[in-house]
Amino acid sequence: MAEIGKGVTAGKLAINVQKKFTRAQEKVLQKLGKADETRDAAFEETVGSFNKQMVEGAKLQKDLKAYLLSVKTMHDASRRLQECLAEMYDPEWFGKEEVDSMVEDTDANWTDYYEKLTDESLVSLDTYLSQFPDIKARLAKRERKMVDFDSARHHFASIQKGKKKDEAKIAKAEEELGRAQKVFEELNVELQDELPVLWESRVGVYVNTFQNLASNQEKFHRDMGKLSQNLNDVMTKLDEQRLDKKNGSASVKPEEASSSEGANHSVAGDSQPANAVTNGDGDLPEGFLYKVKVLHDYAATDGDELELKTGDMVLVMAFDSPDEQDDGWLVGVKESHWLQHKDISIKGVFPENFTQKV
Repeated sequence: MAEIGKGVTAGKLAINVQKKFTRAQEKVLQKLGKADETRDAAFEETVGSFNKQMVEGAKLQKDLKAYLLSVKTMHDASRRLQECLAEMYDPEWFGKEEVDSMVEDTDANWTDYYEKLTDESLVSLDTYLSQFPDIKARLAKRERKMVDFDSARHHFASIQKGKKKDEAKIAKAEEELGRAQKVFEELNVELQDELPVLWESRVGVYVNTFQNLASNQEKFHRDMGKLSQNLNDVMTKLDEQRLDKKNGSASVKPEEASSSEGANHSVAGDSQPANAVTNGDGDLPEGFLYKVKVLHDYAATDGDELELKTGDMVLVMAFDSPDEQDDGWLVGVKESHWLQHKDISIKGVFPENFTQKV
């Protein structure tokens, strides 16, 4: 016999064509009401649930992929914006090293966010959905085998009712019926066992997908919030640096020589107030390290903290014990209190980044 295609002979092709014809004929008879049809209402309901589950899963996969694409797009936009900041940030500006570090940390945070969403949410969803094509194909096969079973059943019944009893034909028809019934029932039982289990599994998949999504979102936004706050602090101090330079250049006028007056004039305010504690070498009272100016209001949240207002001057001193000092915190006395009382008993701690050394 000549080969029709790889692994398909003319004989096999003829058998397949005959099967399709027989099935089509059986379906027509069933639709016309001339042949009864095997029905299983409970199974059909299960198939309806399967189709619903498959559609919902595919939509979730599509929307999650769209979300991840948006995250990648935002990452790319964020990277370009951060790189722009780093490139234009002059080395002598306040916080140059901090800005470079924040640019790297921001990029790493976006990368980690995207990778974790992919690994922990999308991959598990893809694995879950990979089951559906095989089950869908087996459901279609069950449908065909059910039609074959109905056709064999009707064929056997028609031969038995014939006027002439042909025992050989009856035996052959009965054998074909038994074979068709066995194939159909084996496949039917498998699907009856698997479909309810698959239906129940969707809850765990949805929980896993959205729990991981929520957890990674929370971590990403928390870390990004810290980076944004740090960047805001650096920008605030950079602006203060700019204003200090502007005010400094405006407070000193060039000397004006006048032949008629024979005197030099300077702008008032170049000298320290008479009652100020100076910050020159050896000028601070014993026990103080240096002086700082408060840049932002600070509301004390504990009894050992100083309440600060913008413009306050604070005399910084050493901690009684190094173990008492937390990173980013100083201890000292307000200059106004020291000048009035010469008493360090009302000292307190305060955040260093709210001040600037003078």
